[in-house]
Amino acid sequence: MAPRAEVGVVFADDAYIRGLNRDYRGIDAATDVLSFALDEGEEPAVQGGPEETLLGDIVISLETAGRQAEEFGHSLEREVAYLAVHGMLHLVGYDHEEEEAKAAMRREEERILGILGIGR
Repeated sequence: MAPRAEVGVVFADDAYIRGLNRDYRGIDAATDVLSFALDEGEEPAVQGGPEETLLGDIVISLETAGRQAEEFGHSLEREVAYLAVHGMLHLVGYDHEEEEAKAAMRREEERILGILGIGR
């Protein structure tokens, strides 16, 4: 049987995500998506807990997603899907701090969106 995983997804407004960004990243500004991974070695193992791997949470600002969709000339649905995929990749260890890692993450985002049938 394939491993099971659980991810929480929150759709928020700019005010909510700005508060999270300020509190957890020290950046007092709204952003499009935040990911909070649970499997970073800081959480204790839960004995007798769920069989699913709890990956963490993804928070998406629908306000920012709407502005970005308009700016990039695609649908809100495509932008939200992109942000969900982007957030999920962060939960499983991808980042975009270095150019090579950023390029690898972008390739994987586009690959997954292609599988989902969500083009530009």
